[in-house]
Amino acid sequence: QVQLVESGGGLVQAGGSLRLSCAASGRTFANYGMGWLRQAPGKEREFVAGISTRGGITKYADSVKGRFTISRDNAKNTVFLQMNSLKPEDTAVYYCAADKLAFRVGAPIDFGSWGQGTQVTVSS
Repeated sequence: QVQLVESGGGLVQAGGSLRLSCAASGRTFANYGMGWLRQAPGKEREFVAGISTRGGITKYADSVKGRFTISRDNAKNTVFLQMNSLKPEDTAVYYCAADKLAFRVGAPIDFGSWGQGTQVTVSS
C-alpha cells in the first residue's frame, strides 16, 4: 500500500497559479504511474492529469490542456501539478492517486491509492 499526502492548495484569483505537490511513501514510487483527479461540489470525481513511471508520457483532460503541467521527481518520491491561468471552474478538491498496475507502459488510467485531497478555490 502506498501513502499519499497532497499539499499546495489554497485560494487564488482567476488567472493566477498554484503548484500542488504529492509526497508518496510505502512502496517503490518509481514503479507506478501517478495522476491527479479532482472533485467539485455536487460533481463526480474527474481525471485531470496522468504521468508514466519515468515521466516520459503525460496525459491531460481537455479542460486543462495548455494550462496544467504534471511532473514527477522519482528521487524525492513526489509528483507535482503546476496549474496556471486558473479559472473559477477549476475550483475543486484535488486528489493525488497512484496507478493500480505497476510498470504500466504509458500514463495511468486506473487508480488504486488516493491521498486525502487538497482544496483549490479560484475566485472570479
